[in-house]
Amino acid sequence: MPGEFELIARYFTRPARQAVLGVGDDCALLQIAPGMQLAVSTDMLVAGRHFFPGVDPFLLGHKCLAVNLSDLAACGARPLAFSLALALPQAEDAWLEPFSKGLLALADAHGCELIGGDTTRGPLTICITVYGEVPADAAARPVPTLALLRSGALPGDDVYVSGSLGDAALALLALQGRFQLPDHLLHAARARMEQPTPRVALGMALRGIASACADVSDGLLGDLDHILARSHCGARLEVDKVLPLLAARQAYAGGAAQFDSDYGARTALQCVLAGGDDYELVFTAPVQQRSTLAALSDTLQLPLTCIATIEAAPGLRLVDAQGHAVPHDFASFDHFAVASGLQ
Repeated sequence: MPGEFELIARYFTRPARQAVLGVGDDCALLQIAPGMQLAVSTDMLVAGRHFFPGVDPFLLGHKCLAVNLSDLAACGARPLAFSLALALPQAEDAWLEPFSKGLLALADAHGCELIGGDTTRGPLTICITVYGEVPADAAARPVPTLALLRSGALPGDDVYVSGSLGDAALALLALQGRFQLPDHLLHAARARMEQPTPRVALGMALRGIASACADVSDGLLGDLDHILARSHCGARLEVDKVLPLLAARQAYAGGAAQFDSDYGARTALQCVLAGGDDYELVFTAPVQQRSTLAALSDTLQLPLTCIATIEAAPGLRLVDAQGHAVPHDFASFDHFAVASGLQ
């Protein structure tokens, strides 16, 4: 069993590449290019709250960095580096080796360098701070940056979401025995929960196109509401446009009893609207950008679905295909509003 400094040297120390100074000193040093701003975000993952304690450590290594890269994507930032704070019940090579491989494989895929951190004994907890760069823009108001913000949505803008939504939440329900899924669909949905894809390329491409952006981590309704609150506006969301975003539901050719029942239909809607753990991007853009976004979708081979319209009146209104209000009591995830569960 390695000691603290041995495990750092064995699993997490690499030669500095982009950093001026990386792991090994009391501080790391990053050189930011002229005209660029530093984007910083921190996320913590706790065993039993964010992931099952027995999850494959390779997948956990991937996910703990992916959720941070998703924050950079939502800002339109290019990843530079990250630091890792790791609490371990015990330092076991059999866990550390695959964890570090999953972590560093995703880091290498995005050119994001591990530059330092901390290790300690304690309940399994992973805290990552990620650093990215985004161009400054002295002419931009109210913030002099080309970064994507939550505060720029305007009435008349379209609201888009990338990829698919709800499958991670559906996988959790299935693993908890609260919903039945065939093995092949559970396998696909579980991959969405345990190995999400941060939309970094999309985020950078949306600079100058999107008027506001956030990543979908706690649920579409809640994360879109963050945009609406910061932008001081509302939105009209068409429910029939979001239900097809649940990939597991669409995989049933001709439908299936699980989703045809009232319970199944409500479950599908809840997963898409409030499930969370998707790490897709929800963003707004002027209607003049529709053709540009269609071309971007083709280039990235990533669906970008228009689901709503920004309105001046505050609040988020759900409607059906006929424009009738859809009542609901769905709520996105809040760590301090629930007693238990994973997120």
